Amino acid sequence: MHFILLLVLLLLDCSSFGVVALSRSKVRALPGYPGLLPFQLETGYVNVDDSDGVELFYYFIESERNPKEDPLMLWLTGGPGCSAFSGLVLEIGPLRINDDYSGSGLPSFVLNPYSWTKVCSIIFLDAPVGTGFSYSSSLLGWNSSDTKSSRQTYIFLRKWLADRPEFNNNPFYLGGDSYCGITIPIIAKEIADGISAQHKPLINLKGYLLGNPVTDVHFDGNSKILFSHRMALITDELYELTKRTCKGEYVNVDPKNVECVKNLGAALELINRVNEAHILEPNCYSTEPNCISDPNNCTIELPLERRIQGDRRFLGKKLPALLSPKSECREFNYVSLVYWANDDSVRNALHIRKGSINTWVRCKFKKLPLERDVQSSIIYHQNLSARGYRALIYSGDHDNGKNHLGTQAWIKSLNYSIIGGGGRGIRGHTLTA
Repeated sequence: MHFILLLVLLLLDCSSFGVVALSRSKVRALPGYPGLLPFQLETGYVNVDDSDGVELFYYFIESERNPKEDPLMLWLTGGPGCSAFSGLVLEIGPLRINDDYSGSGLPSFVLNPYSWTKVCSIIFLDAPVGTGFSYSSSLLGWNSSDTKSSRQTYIFLRKWLADRPEFNNNPFYLGGDSYCGITIPIIAKEIADGISAQHKPLINLKGYLLGNPVTDVHFDGNSKILFSHRMALITDELYELTKRTCKGEYVNVDPKNVECVKNLGAALELINRVNEAHILEPNCYSTEPNCISDPNNCTIELPLERRIQGDRRFLGKKLPALLSPKSECREFNYVSLVYWANDDSVRNALHIRKGSINTWVRCKFKKLPLERDVQSSIIYHQNLSARGYRALIYSGDHDNGKNHLGTQAWIKSLNYSIIGGGGRGIRGHTLTA
């Protein structure tokens, strides 16, 4: 009797994550790239919530070196609500947008010689639901939160690995940037807890890495004034005045502290004139969401200061006329991706389900129905490092939104040893308990 009961339990476990029929397709060619792709690309959907019909879409690229032994990585892009396709063609993937795109027709792609797929296999996942091509077949399914999305990503991994057992023993890493600094540590803890509970398939988690991560409201927010002062965005006098009147607290400011409110407002007015994501780039304005619904109302403009200086290439122009090979705005690539991903030939090549997503948007940000129920991921970092998992936290030093000073501050608050340092233009730290 006990043997029969054990057998039934084993069968139930296998029916959940043992042999899982997923929707996956090989992609041999993509519009914009000449000829066949010189790497193995697969796209597909994984259902992570049967009751609400939540389907997460992914792009999987096998390692170009030795996929049988090389690490496997899951990559998420921040936002929240930014498609992982950004990571694939704008960051670490094997394709890059060709710089000679003029705005006529679809953008073309060239190979990225520095792709991380040279040494590891990567799953680029559109998460949370509503991001990229991920969708829900019910109204309730579109609603998510930091913790719910992280749990669904863990379910995605278990189902994906159950369907691809040849990758079960590969070293596994999580990676992401920006807002993923909140969700990646939660997902890593879900995996670690699953390993402790012997959830099948066992995921060979080794660690995780985060670039310019959002981590903690207090540390991230309070570092912006100091960073801006060090980068000469605000004067010594204004910095000292703001620091003294606000007593170093710039996030939860007491509205009764009139002097602090006034000085902080003056500092923020100066800071907001530059691009928060990269302070050496112009703070361009884009009407990206309009580019498909109203192509004649799709613009990218340089800030007023640049136009006053005589650079009028963007003033009053519409896409595609305004697009230039030497565009100063990174929004140029963002908008070109919107045109590409919403083309029928592209959707057919990627095997996108008809009727699932009307208009692909690179980043949904505040339009995503996501409850931000985790204000700090520090406790997750502490939990994971105490259990022996490694974390690499790296920061480009021109991002004021998630700057390296805030990252250094929360790392130091853990009282861990800093055993690594970055090279020119990048700062990196490895967390060890």
